[in-house]
Amino acid sequence: MRFNGLDLNLLVALDTLLAEGGVTRAAERMHLSQSAMSGALARLREHFGDELFVPVGRKVARTPLAEALAGPVRDILMRVDAAMAQRPVFDPATSARRFVIAASDYVISVLLERLLARAWTQAPGVGFELLPVDAGLDMLERGEIDLLMLPRQFAPADHPAEDAFTDSYSCVVWAGNHAVGSTLSLKQYLAAGHVATYLGPGRPPTFEAWSMKRFGIERRIEVLTYNLTSCARLVVGTGRIATVHTRLARQLVGAHPLRLLEPPLSIPKVEIVMQWHRHKALDPGLAWLRSLVHETVDEEAGDEPAPRRRRAARP
Repeated sequence: MRFNGLDLNLLVALDTLLAEGGVTRAAERMHLSQSAMSGALARLREHFGDELFVPVGRKVARTPLAEALAGPVRDILMRVDAAMAQRPVFDPATSARRFVIAASDYVISVLLERLLARAWTQAPGVGFELLPVDAGLDMLERGEIDLLMLPRQFAPADHPAEDAFTDSYSCVVWAGNHAVGSTLSLKQYLAAGHVATYLGPGRPPTFEAWSMKRFGIERRIEVLTYNLTSCARLVVGTGRIATVHTRLARQLVGAHPLRLLEPPLSIPKVEIVMQWHRHKALDPGLAWLRSLVHETVDEEAGDEPAPRRRRAARP
């Protein structure tokens, strides 16, 4: 099909080229030969009267026109995809759909493990793919995931968001750490060595690190780990302290020689939200998945269900 002289199939090729930044990776993603993808790029260049991609040293860079086209092209394809995927109803009992969720290991531990068990009883044919949050940030914009779950402070502003649950923070010490009693003073907290999580370059800080920096608290970090669920376990056998999500801490105390203590400073509660692409707002399958999140949060005794506020997408 052509529109204003452009074969609309070339929009898919252009979107892939823009995402992958080169002919080779774009061809692999579209399962085409490099010559076929090079041919598509040549036709795109002819239509737009622009090189679109130019060599810069050993890399390939977008031209200004290509940069300007990236957002509109992705938006057009997402609108088409959303329109074609519309179904009047979603029947979880018979569906074979595969949902893609991006979440931290912490969210997997305290929520998604139970959600998958609950989903099995309602929708035995439905599958799930769990991805890390850093991958989900880009994939949300491209419409390649169904839900992104992360603290509200770090949620992209251009897509709808709905609260999933809230959590507080607890300090965790080794059960054999006799230097700390039943309470933890701020002096002890600041003097102790700490175990903390560093999620990697280019990624947002952990929420508790963000809060500490905001309030001018400097901890003496002696151990850095790369995920949230290992943080508390790494204090075992030491005099160190870890400041972790309370839901996660309660899970770990049952399986490891750990003690929970009230933090000696006020750390704001973290609000975990779930986000979806703005063009998927009417997806009945996604509505079922979001309701499943709320059901799973509400079923656990002692949970603090978050007010179900939805943030509208920007116009």
